[in-house]
Amino acid sequence: MTKTAEPTSGADFWFDPVCPFAWITSRWILEVEQVRDIEVTWHIMSLAYLNQDKDIPDDYRKFLEPAWGPVRVLMAAEQKYGKEVLLPLYTALGTRFHLEKADKSRATIEAALEEAGLDLALADAIDDPSYDEAIARSHHLGMDQVGNEVGTPTIAFDGHAFFGPVISKAPRGEDAGRMWDAFVTLSAYDHFYELKRSRTADLDFT
Repeated sequence: MTKTAEPTSGADFWFDPVCPFAWITSRWILEVEQVRDIEVTWHIMSLAYLNQDKDIPDDYRKFLEPAWGPVRVLMAAEQKYGKEVLLPLYTALGTRFHLEKADKSRATIEAALEEAGLDLALADAIDDPSYDEAIARSHHLGMDQVGNEVGTPTIAFDGHAFFGPVISKAPRGEDAGRMWDAFVTLSAYDHFYELKRSRTADLDFT
């Protein structure tokens, strides 16, 4: 595929690996990297941290119960190896969580670590709250730009940051590039805040 746009200053992407919406948007922006001159830097945020003091539905609270473990392991991997390991580990985790519908168990996380070529002992971080302060710092680096009423995916670039785009299926090739172009155009206007409609399609992780 041929890149057709002028280079940008890069994009920063905040994700929680358990979030299905972040997963689909992350697969879109990886497509964008193939057809536009952008380079994505990946950052950890935490839905469990974001919602810990909020009044949320019981079913969502239950969904978030195992959410600390994966982000702690991601932070442990980042601290040991650097940010460059976040994407391969995220991809390995997300494939299992969202495509294979695997649970958030240690066995699943260890399989993802093995696929990413990382030390399996990093799975010890699942139950280690000592990583939570670093997770909170990474989280606030992104969320403070967009506000606590939103979550992930969050993307920042060229001095602008937004929650979204929220999509039910990732476009491919030039379709992904055109959506990025529209996203950049809207985001460049300082007084633009929101564009939304009800979602009617099921999530498609393929």
